[in-house]
Amino acid sequence: MNNDHVHHESIVFSDLVLALVFVLFVILYVGAGIISSKYSWLRPWPFHRYVFWIGGVLCAATAIIGPLASRAHTYFTAHMFGHLLLGMLAPLLLVLAAPMTLLLRTLPLSVARSFSRVLRSYPIRMFTHPITAAVLNIGGLWLLYTTDLYMVMQQNIFVHAMVQIHVFVAGYLFTAAIVYIDPIPHRFSFIYRSIVLVIALASHGILSKYIYAHPPHAVPAAQAESGGMLMYYGGDAIDMILICLLCYQWFKATRPRASSSV
Repeated sequence: MNNDHVHHESIVFSDLVLALVFVLFVILYVGAGIISSKYSWLRPWPFHRYVFWIGGVLCAATAIIGPLASRAHTYFTAHMFGHLLLGMLAPLLLVLAAPMTLLLRTLPLSVARSFSRVLRSYPIRMFTHPITAAVLNIGGLWLLYTTDLYMVMQQNIFVHAMVQIHVFVAGYLFTAAIVYIDPIPHRFSFIYRSIVLVIALASHGILSKYIYAHPPHAVPAAQAESGGMLMYYGGDAIDMILICLLCYQWFKATRPRASSSV
């Protein structure tokens, strides 16, 4: 038994474990939706939320396990496609699934109140602040692609895992801080969030052009160019959905209400 065979078996085993974790996330969400829908005082959990959750989990799983994840270790364009799935599309779909709302309506009342107090705590307020979330999200990407961190993450499995977790968590926090789907105790105005979103999108676009012209360490120029273009145009497509959601929520919040006297 040579080292390559052992290495291949370890990858298959880790992929299997991660796949089971993703399946567990789907089962827990669907189970919570079904259980809470049986409460007579609650409306059935919307079907489209299940679709968003399963879609988000599939996007994250595709970026972390399987052929794309394996290819991303040696091919920068594949890595960038995984980044779009893990750091942008998966967080957007999972936020639209409103997991915190589902959790609060499924938990017993006393536990839900305790969890609600946690959501209002200072650390949660700090990390869900639009500026903090934007810095973690976009700032982390600048750190990844303009330093040797990208090279290190491809050589060290622990660093690789930490970067993947950061990309996903930061993407989720940023999306949740811009479009309010779950309850947010400390809300910011639409103008405030719009300004943060515009600056973040500009920074993301500038970074993609920087990658195009200045390949990360050990990345061939051709791969950096295709990866930068994918980041630029793919990111714009996902950001467009985010912009439409924010504008739609803004429109709903400010449109004239029908007078009760009419």
